[in-house]
Amino acid sequence: MFYDTAKIYVKAGDGGNGVVAFRREKYVPYGGPSGGDGGAGGSVRLVTDPGLRTLVDFHYRKHYKAERGEHGQGKNMHGARGEDLVLRVPVGTMVREAETGRHLVDLSAPGQEAVVAKGGRGGRGNARFVTSARRIPAFAEKGEPGAEYWLELELKLLADVGLIGFPNTGKSTLISKISAARPKIGNYPFTTTVPNLGLVRLEEGNSFVVADIPGLIEGAHTGAGLGHQFLRHTERTRVLVHVLDISGSEGRDPVEDVEVINRELALFNPQLAERPQLLAANKIDLPDSEENLKRLRERYGDRYEIFDISALTGTGLKPLLHRLEEYLAVLEPVVLEPVETTEEVRVTRVTSEDEFRLDRDSDGVVRIHGASLEKLCAMTDFNNEAGVERFQHLMKRMGVDDALREFGVAPGDLVRIHQQEFEWAE
Repeated sequence: MFYDTAKIYVKAGDGGNGVVAFRREKYVPYGGPSGGDGGAGGSVRLVTDPGLRTLVDFHYRKHYKAERGEHGQGKNMHGARGEDLVLRVPVGTMVREAETGRHLVDLSAPGQEAVVAKGGRGGRGNARFVTSARRIPAFAEKGEPGAEYWLELELKLLADVGLIGFPNTGKSTLISKISAARPKIGNYPFTTTVPNLGLVRLEEGNSFVVADIPGLIEGAHTGAGLGHQFLRHTERTRVLVHVLDISGSEGRDPVEDVEVINRELALFNPQLAERPQLLAANKIDLPDSEENLKRLRERYGDRYEIFDISALTGTGLKPLLHRLEEYLAVLEPVVLEPVETTEEVRVTRVTSEDEFRLDRDSDGVVRIHGASLEKLCAMTDFNNEAGVERFQHLMKRMGVDDALREFGVAPGDLVRIHQQEFEWAE
């Protein structure tokens, strides 16, 4: 089944915990710290696979989690890194952060990949905290939590030519004639309910990809019919071929159809109105076609190239295909949004990690928000007294204690950072 949108939850692996350990060797009565670091958590990566044509797999499974890093061990042995989770997506997949709608990456090339959730770093063992003043540290860090997000995936088919037009104008018949695609064809509206791709091979050995965009109707830009589901697939095409029922056999005026469909394209995305477009006057073999073709040329002959064809019999298809080939030889691929070029897609919501802010919940609990503070809290082992002392020391150095006093915190008030709750006391 064809799915071109999906919403998934990705969770990178947490880092492994550092360990508190000391050397215990014969003839070394006071061995120093030897706790190793935890391994980094695995990241979640998206990789394009040219063999995929749909996002169907992500409709049956929504949650994805990478492997966490292993914990450190004594004798300065570090934990192994967690394995990355690789998710394969079709070429042409766009990724957005679901909460904010912010564009993250456009995976528009075969084999392209992006890290959409970075694994947490491993916690440091106590051997990493030795200083001249702290010779025997009795604490270690827990692993950093891996990043986690809800992501929206949207597939926009990569095709050179897009066939557009009202239902039953002959788009499916046309793509079946010029390529090996075999779409469902029938004489009733919305026979085609999913986009079809076909590879057109010309005599000279050249080829290009054509997308049969299911029938559009008036109001498609607002989502009427299946408008939004299909209009997105026109955005990447370099040339549009507007297929018209020039015979008027469906009871519509083909001359007016041109204006209606072009208006829908422009309202959906103004760039589409500027895209090169050819008019394919189809069903030229039926009665009343000659009169309508004459009217079409009189009204649009100076704006568009018009080709009279019969998709059913094959009449007039060669001139149309060769003209498309000439267009594609000079037109650059369409890039609608900036393509992320770095390997990692960073999703952040604060301008500086050192910033924090305070607010009070309706139940009176004081909340402290800040990326670095939340990370510090998550990586502190509150069952370790020495670790708690380090946490308190760092909070004071960062100015949190003074900020709480200025905020009006009184002894006995509850203060919450991330998922940890404390009772304030001087």
